[in-house]
Amino acid sequence: MNGTKRKAKKKSHHHLNRPNRPNLAAIISAVTATANSFLSQNDLTLLPSQTLALESLILSLLPKPFDPLSLPPSLPPPQPQCWFRRFLSAANTDSRWLHAFRMSQPSFSQLLDQLSPFLRSALPQIAPDCALAAAIFRLAHGASYAAVARRFGISLAESCRAFFAVCKVVTNKLGYLFELRTDSDRVVVGFGWSSVPNCVGVLGLDKFAIESKILGEDGFLMVQALVDSEGRFLDVSAGWPSTLKPETVLRQSKLFLEVEESRELLQGPSFKLSDGSLIPQYVLGDSCYPLLPWLLTPYNRVNEEDSFGSAERAFNCAHARAMGLVGDAFGRLRVRWQILSDLRKWKGECVEYLPYVIVTCCLLHNFLIKCNEPMPVKEVTIVEKERADDVASDGVVDENAMRIRDALAMHFSRESLRG
Repeated sequence: MNGTKRKAKKKSHHHLNRPNRPNLAAIISAVTATANSFLSQNDLTLLPSQTLALESLILSLLPKPFDPLSLPPSLPPPQPQCWFRRFLSAANTDSRWLHAFRMSQPSFSQLLDQLSPFLRSALPQIAPDCALAAAIFRLAHGASYAAVARRFGISLAESCRAFFAVCKVVTNKLGYLFELRTDSDRVVVGFGWSSVPNCVGVLGLDKFAIESKILGEDGFLMVQALVDSEGRFLDVSAGWPSTLKPETVLRQSKLFLEVEESRELLQGPSFKLSDGSLIPQYVLGDSCYPLLPWLLTPYNRVNEEDSFGSAERAFNCAHARAMGLVGDAFGRLRVRWQILSDLRKWKGECVEYLPYVIVTCCLLHNFLIKCNEPMPVKEVTIVEKERADDVASDGVVDENAMRIRDALAMHFSRESLRG
């Protein structure tokens, strides 16, 4: 009996002397409150990428389930105005606008002037500047609808509606910025300055990862794009599943139909080379495409032991430089519009909207070039490495196409000797 009392006394004595262990939940709550207080007081000073990262960290610490539109309650009272209205009221430099919306304030105002009438009709409950800025913010940063809603003082449903309404208005009203059908002469002149005569663009593919039961774990959607010498998109065909071959994508695209069937495109005058050869208007295409009279692909070795002559090497060198324009254009597109980042894999239920989002980003890319906005620095991506590994087309070779390519090859060879 006495032994039992001594044990109980000893246990009680040990409990009294044990240091109090901190409450993990209390620590998390305190850290979350401090972080959110800092975020609330400095959301105009911090860059959007920084606030989004901090906000994501805060939300990851909250107990589940939680309302994504709200942050911890034991915090300073919210600002009287949403972030966007306070951003507009502050004396922001162009660099702040570029960080937030990938464009300067004058460019945003110009875009708003063009789209406001259509946005008022599509979104009568949301101010046009708010709707446009909210959608561009999501495109620029890949922000969630909840993050956009918090910053622009709108509901989660309004955030979603604004995004898709703006994408629809951009694709419907800014389509003229794909200038293949309206200003091909400018495109030809641009390539002429690069000593690539009578070229009307460079054609290539890019891949966007998706989650799809049909396409498998490594499934993706393909985007075919024609690009000019300045990195503008001239024609975009998006949403092709990875199960299709590039040649199939080409032959089903509007570009192919307007060249081969309706004869609406590439009907400009031929160019006379110094040796008298006549070169019709053409497009330079990746090796995964077939060689056609209007689509010139690089020379490929039939056997490993085959070697190229000087003219073939000169053509392939000029061709490779031109194909870099496609990679640069897609690379800059992904850097400017983080919603298309390589790190993002689109969910199955959202995949049907991805082509519209890509086309929207391409049109805005062209709009910003027209406004003389600075080009974002392109990053080398895994996608580009995959593109380089595409298998060469093994279709029937067109003899007229071979003649045109050979004439151009001789031209590039002579030019290289002069240089």
